[in-house]
Amino acid sequence: MSENYYERLVDEDALVAYLEDHLGSVDDYEIERHQEGHSNETLFVSWGDRELVIRRPPPGETADTAHDVLREYRVTNAVADTDVPVAKPILACEDHDVIGSDFYVMDQLEGDVLREGEPERFADPDHRRRIGEELVDNLAKIHDLDYEAIGLGEFGRPAGYTQRQVDRWGKQLSWAFEVTEDEREIPDLHEVGDWLRDNVPEEHPHTLVHGDYKLDNVMFGPGTPPELVGVFDWEMATLGDPRADLGWMLSYWRDSKDPDPEIPELVTRFMEQEGYPTRRELVDRWEDRTGYEFEHERFYRALAVYKLAGLGEMFFRRYLEGNSDDPMYPKMEDRVPALAARAKRIIEGDEPL
Repeated sequence: MSENYYERLVDEDALVAYLEDHLGSVDDYEIERHQEGHSNETLFVSWGDRELVIRRPPPGETADTAHDVLREYRVTNAVADTDVPVAKPILACEDHDVIGSDFYVMDQLEGDVLREGEPERFADPDHRRRIGEELVDNLAKIHDLDYEAIGLGEFGRPAGYTQRQVDRWGKQLSWAFEVTEDEREIPDLHEVGDWLRDNVPEEHPHTLVHGDYKLDNVMFGPGTPPELVGVFDWEMATLGDPRADLGWMLSYWRDSKDPDPEIPELVTRFMEQEGYPTRRELVDRWEDRTGYEFEHERFYRALAVYKLAGLGEMFFRRYLEGNSDDPMYPKMEDRVPALAARAKRIIEGDEPL
């Protein structure tokens, strides 16, 4: 990370003054950037004997839904006193004179995010099964919340959520295609988009949805058996369709029978090992915990892959325009057509749960 980029992320003197005003002075403090993640920026702050986390948008980004950290603060603050485990939010700041953007401060949790693999302490079938059960049980907790009772009754427009998802990602792809179709076309992706538009479920339950719920957006505590202690990255949360959340989570979950992943850079495979629940078992457990049925499952699973393809195609446009030096982006020339083919397999019943 360049010095200039860090200076754009945080004015240390101004941040320290803000924290002193709100949390009191300390003899020692330390601020560092967390390198993982691809959306909002995360800073770790040691403030005396307290370990804190600061979330802010990337520098230069306008505040859209994908980077609305105060929205993230609002939802985590609302669910902090429920059974859904989150890092406790402490402060929210709209004053851009502090670090140049909105930001919020929360407590830091201890544990592991299962991104590259499983911790050694979880490497047995019972613990592996529990990882999957904890993951889906906490998604069910989110979907079971009485969102009006916790002050989120005006947090979104649940009616029409699924139709808006299809429309939004179709527009994102159209934007990307303006440039990428000069390199190669993806007829499969157009077919998938048409099928999704023709098959949007007319009705769905109305619940709080996380919007980006998957294994590497949760943390497991430091002990055994595995216990999920925190759900992160709530910036896409709204009121909507819980089945879309489930479909998204499943798109990242691997079964041992699966073909190689279309984007290996974004997918871990350790849950293919003995003991981890299958996607079918996760769905059965979600249905049992929520009382909802995973109706139209091909639609929701195909929608998730369509959204992944949309992300990949936007990456490819940015690469072609010279707006990114991420080595993964040029690979989207082949990765996105592979995702489109996967979505078609789901639609046609060739990739069942």
